[in-house]
Amino acid sequence: MQRKKRVLLTHKIPEIGIDLLKKHFEVVILDSEGSLDIQLNKILPTVDYLISLLSVRIDNNLLRKFPNLKGIANYAVGYNNIDINAAIECGIPVTNTPDVLTNATADLTWGLILAVTRRIVEGDKECRQATFSGWAPEYMLGYELSGKTLGIVGMGRIGTAVAKRGTGFDMKICYHSRTKSKDLPESMKAVHLPDLKTFLESCDIVSLHVPYTDKTHHFIGENELNWMKKNAFLINTSRGKVIDEVALINTLSESKIAGAGLDVYYNEPLIPKGLRELNNTVLTPHIGSATKQAREAMAIMVAENIIAIEKGLIPPNLIPEMKKEILKGNH
Repeated sequence: MQRKKRVLLTHKIPEIGIDLLKKHFEVVILDSEGSLDIQLNKILPTVDYLISLLSVRIDNNLLRKFPNLKGIANYAVGYNNIDINAAIECGIPVTNTPDVLTNATADLTWGLILAVTRRIVEGDKECRQATFSGWAPEYMLGYELSGKTLGIVGMGRIGTAVAKRGTGFDMKICYHSRTKSKDLPESMKAVHLPDLKTFLESCDIVSLHVPYTDKTHHFIGENELNWMKKNAFLINTSRGKVIDEVALINTLSESKIAGAGLDVYYNEPLIPKGLRELNNTVLTPHIGSATKQAREAMAIMVAENIIAIEKGLIPPNLIPEMKKEILKGNH
């Protein structure tokens, strides 16, 4: 009897995805309490497919240890944890989970915007510590959003969803990207500002929605922070390394901008003490896609991608770099 192909999950995902996989494969889930490296080295030779998280680095050396690997499904939209060039060289298709976490991430982005501009976390702390002494004319003053300018860096799926929500707050919308978007509704009246300095000088809220690449490393650094308004807020639900974290801490400490709302960090799960001690930051633990609906949809998507590869089909969510290779006829 021919053995079932083996799918390795580096971490447990929602049962709906595991159940779908079990109809076609043997499913192995690594022990979250054990050493990832030791467990991987023991099982690598017998693995046919891998489902990984952003927190798991899959480099060239690791890929070479999978003699039978036929595909990788990353349980995330991003895939900067994977050496894509090495995967292409090995002929291993890589997929991700776009679209299904758009609304969840856009909602959290707005949660951060509201929390930091209206000082909600500070207020919650005052109530819990019993330091709230009563209403006062200048107590816990924040910022209204109506009429202000919301700036989106990267007007992709999530950036567009954030911008649409901004129109509900009667905000003006502008965005920074290399090219002008042709898919935005006219009612949004979004202004394209290709010059970054002009863009940052114009925004009251700057929200980052770009993938992490060599080109976006420290996209927001000391110079860029200095271009922002003194009463502006920076929001990041994309990738931690898009921001120069040291420069941001210094900028916030010196009140050169009004505040920041962050869901991602430079060296997760570590968050610098400098950020944790600031009152003008709202910090969340990388929960942009953390809704039941989004995480279950992601689980189904990774399973369907693996099943498609096993059937000899092009998986529905093959990453763009891999699609280019197929068009070239390399694989």
